Amino acid sequence: MAATRSSEFGDLVQIKKELISIIARCKERGLVHSLKWASELAFSLDPLPLNEIPPAPELTEEDARDLDALCLAKSYFDLKEYDRAAYFLRGCRSQKAYFLYMYSRYLSGEKKKDDETIDSLGPLEKGQVRNEALRELRVELSKKHSAGELDGFALYLYGVVLRKLDLLKEAVEIFVAATHALPLHWGSWLELCNLITNIEMLKSLSLPDCWVKDFFMAHMYTELQMIKEALQKYQSLMEAGFAKSTYIISQIAVAYHNIRDIDQALYLFNELREQDPFRIENMDTFSNLLYVRSMKPELSYLAHNLVEIDKYRVETCCVIGNYYSLRSQHEKAALYFQRALKLNPRCLGAWTLMGHEYMEMKNTSAAIQAYRHAIEVNKRDYRAWYGLGQTYEILKMPFYSLYYYRKAHQLRPNDSRMLVALGECYEKLSQQVEAKKCYWRAYSVGDVERMALLKLAKLHEQLNESDDAAQCYIIYIQDIFSCGEQLEHAEVSTALRYLGQYYFKNKLYDEASLCAQRCCDYNDAREEGKALLRQISAVREQGEPSSTDLSLPCVFNPLPNNTTPVRRVSPLDLSSVTP
Repeated sequence: MAATRSSEFGDLVQIKKELISIIARCKERGLVHSLKWASELAFSLDPLPLNEIPPAPELTEEDARDLDALCLAKSYFDLKEYDRAAYFLRGCRSQKAYFLYMYSRYLSGEKKKDDETIDSLGPLEKGQVRNEALRELRVELSKKHSAGELDGFALYLYGVVLRKLDLLKEAVEIFVAATHALPLHWGSWLELCNLITNIEMLKSLSLPDCWVKDFFMAHMYTELQMIKEALQKYQSLMEAGFAKSTYIISQIAVAYHNIRDIDQALYLFNELREQDPFRIENMDTFSNLLYVRSMKPELSYLAHNLVEIDKYRVETCCVIGNYYSLRSQHEKAALYFQRALKLNPRCLGAWTLMGHEYMEMKNTSAAIQAYRHAIEVNKRDYRAWYGLGQTYEILKMPFYSLYYYRKAHQLRPNDSRMLVALGECYEKLSQQVEAKKCYWRAYSVGDVERMALLKLAKLHEQLNESDDAAQCYIIYIQDIFSCGEQLEHAEVSTALRYLGQYYFKNKLYDEASLCAQRCCDYNDAREEGKALLRQISAVREQGEPSSTDLSLPCVFNPLPNNTTPVRRVSPLDLSSVTP
């Protein structure tokens, strides 16, 4: 099936026809997720008049011969009786029947594997259970592939089998071939997305030039944390005619979630709920946002609503888990994440969230195993790498922590939390130069937690680098004041105390006096502020002049340009941080 080029988004009628055609073909083969994706996109486009609706493809001789067996097998397949479906399809020659025969055998093996995993293993044990059908399927599909007898759907299945056998390089080649053979089958693109590890690998692939590639690139940018590029792609897709697509709205919401632009993400998820009130997909991500904002009533409502829709869905279990976690009922939360994993052992979010719960319960060994499972599911999950770093930090194993924080940082190079964690590790390992670089970089990319400058200042203080420490405290205080935050901010008094003493030692008595007066606004620094004011008065009574060294910074003056970071963004403007 020829797909229109990516530049031809103007011809939405042709795109709609192609979607209708691929919907029918996916339906015949039981590819429900690709069917849903194509159906949601088709629904977002205007309906076609009767004379424009594409006719059903003509049957070949082989199709006609296999028709009865195919109809019977498909009815068994839909009822998840995969062995039964495969039995009645053996010996069929048409491509449609061959695919369903092989796919039934594959799904039968997967079902048996999942059943055995649930029956015999605890949720955190490393199971050696395998899909026994994979090796046979690989041999048979390989022969057909060598003979050039696999169509786009069969190539997709061959790629899935190779991926399951951890033959990832071969799997990538097969999925690329599948996208060329059948560009409109979303499943091949999605499988390829899960195997691409970095932007260089993405650029090296020779992909077909069709409109589906734009959706793939947008999805890929989101996965690789290139959020700015992803949002631009999705915006252009909406302008091209897909403005009503709930799929695109959900992807944009997830992208904003990834850069912690919580307000925008919440707005989009609420809009999505209005348009598609019975939607369960992505609602676990929505619950993460409600959790971060401590929105208990909203999270409770979402959990109850999803239970009414389908309480045995993975996303529902994750939402309930988040609700109990917010109420600090960590055992109950872990129980629901375990339920999610029984429903789908490859649920990335559930493994990571369960790791967090075990951390809260001080069960570090269980947390480590949960995070490791998350990484096995998706090596790009920075939260799991970060969680492992935190766990080993609690166990006082800084070398291990450093390794995992570095992995998290590689995935999120502009996330200040990773950089601060790296800086702390370097500090514990007495690598102060590296620690300083990490803290300064964390500040430069927009310090989410407002800790980087304080840690950098304290490090300079320990190393007796008083001028540098003072500079950091000054920038910190100016940031707090300029952002209009509460002046009771935990560490403002610490900074003012240090600067008061610093100015006093350098005979800048006016500045020292200002800092001392400000210290009096804080309970924990009031006595020191008063003592410093007395010292300044005593010195002035003796007639000692103030220093006129203007090279020393002043906390209440604008900073000279050379102290401003090159890549500074406002700490509160998280939408401008490009991970």
